[in-house]
Amino acid sequence: MLVRLLYASRAAGDVSQDALLKILSQSKANNPASGITGVLCSSGRIFLQVLEGGRMQVNALYGRIAADPRHQDVVILCYEEISERKFAGWSMGLVNLERINPSLLLKYSECAALDPYSVSGQASMALFDELMATASIMGQSGSPSLQSR
Repeated sequence: MLVRLLYASRAAGDVSQDALLKILSQSKANNPASGITGVLCSSGRIFLQVLEGGRMQVNALYGRIAADPRHQDVVILCYEEISERKFAGWSMGLVNLERINPSLLLKYSECAALDPYSVSGQASMALFDELMATASIMGQSGSPSLQSR
C-alpha cells in the first residue's frame, strides 16, 4: 500500500545551506533501502516535505521526524493512499525557495513567502507539482551533482 504524506515543520534553530545539503545526502543514502521517495522544500526555518512509499515506512520516518528535537510545530497537511508516486525519481529532492521567483509562492498563498500553516495541503501539493514541472528540484536520484537542473 503506497501512501503520500505532506507535512510542515519549523527548524528549532537556524539552518545553513550546508546543513540542507547534509540532510539531502543522508536522505539519499537512507531512503532507498526503505523505498521512500520525496522532496524537501525549505525557506528560512520553515520546511515543507512530501514523503512517498509504503505505509509503514512512511509512518515510521514521519514518527522519527516528529520526535526530532531539531523540528518544532510538526503538522501533517495531507495524508493519502496513492496508486502511484509523483516523486519516484527522487530518493529525496531539495528545493531552496530562496532561489525561486517569489511570484510562484504568491500563486498559492496570500503572500510571496512559504507559509504552509496558512494554506491548504492541496495548495502545498500544487506548489510541489509546479516545482517539479519547472525543474526546480535538485538532487534527482542517480545524479551525482547537487546543482540545480
